[in-house]
Amino acid sequence: MLGLTRFASRRSPCLCQLLRGSARERFGDTMPRKGKAESKDAATSHVPSSPVATDKTGCITIAVHAKPGSKQNAVTDVTTEAVAVAIAAPPSEGEANAELCRYLAKVLEVKKSEVVLEKGAKSREKVVKILAPVTPEAVLEQLRKEAGS
Repeated sequence: MLGLTRFASRRSPCLCQLLRGSARERFGDTMPRKGKAESKDAATSHVPSSPVATDKTGCITIAVHAKPGSKQNAVTDVTTEAVAVAIAAPPSEGEANAELCRYLAKVLEVKKSEVVLEKGAKSREKVVKILAPVTPEAVLEQLRKEAGS
């Protein structure tokens, strides 16, 4: 009797096979994929148009491409992806990171304690957070002004 039920269950379609069949009839041979296709569309449509943004907490963040070991501190370029900043400190023991925060505080006219390195301590691609009450537009304007001079 046990062998007969196994044979019968193999031959008769289960509920999930019936549901898959009805889904194929509704959507055709290809089922819509979850996750990958949707996340690619969402990622490409959410490209920031400025290196200056506001995070969830309301603080200003700046995407920075650091160039340590330069002759002098300067904002060299402002693109849609990052602010290129030349730093006159060597990239060792966090000297360039500290100098970057000091220089950005001077350019943005905020306290040094209000400019914090959030990401990228050992990378040239960094994210700097501004804790001062300023607007992203004002920060971007000051960075562009510094890059132009």
